[in-house]
Amino acid sequence: MNMVRFNREEVRDILVSMVVIAGVFAYVFSGKSIQTALILLPATLITVGLGFVLHEIAHKLMAIRYGFWAEYRLWPEGLLLALVTAYFGFVFAAPGAVYIHGNYIERDVNGKISIAGPLTNILLAIMFLMVSTVLPSPLNQVAFLGYAVNSFLALFNLIPLAVLDGAKVFRWNPLIWLLAAAAAFALTFNSMF
Repeated sequence: MNMVRFNREEVRDILVSMVVIAGVFAYVFSGKSIQTALILLPATLITVGLGFVLHEIAHKLMAIRYGFWAEYRLWPEGLLLALVTAYFGFVFAAPGAVYIHGNYIERDVNGKISIAGPLTNILLAIMFLMVSTVLPSPLNQVAFLGYAVNSFLALFNLIPLAVLDGAKVFRWNPLIWLLAAAAAFALTFNSMF
């Protein structure tokens, strides 16, 4: 079994991606007020940033479990896209991805590596929802934000298109994709009401 290692560049890329993602979400949630976004930043680091980082680390750990070398790499164009879309009041972010190297990745292994990220967001969403019911205000609102954001991250990543996780999961096992997508949809739908 391969060892789990994070080199200095990978840690830097993860931290930069996490801060930018949390920052653009804080900016959009604040109604595009930089002053309010700075106040919201700690909450979005916990909710959005944590969801993003753990999603990517789940991919890495699953790839390593199957004997592959895996490393997160920042995608500057994706971070720029996040900044530009935030300026217009919404977030579309593709800050980077876990790159997997090794011999041919079989369809079932690729599907299992791909489902790890969205399942992590689903579990985080459920944990944030449970915590939101016991915390006092305003902490319960931060936890509920974590619930809503992680539900949506799971749902978005399960869209079965192109490079998203959903396409690889669907090719591997349409039933598992359907169950995960249905759970993410139900959680996302519930977070809106």
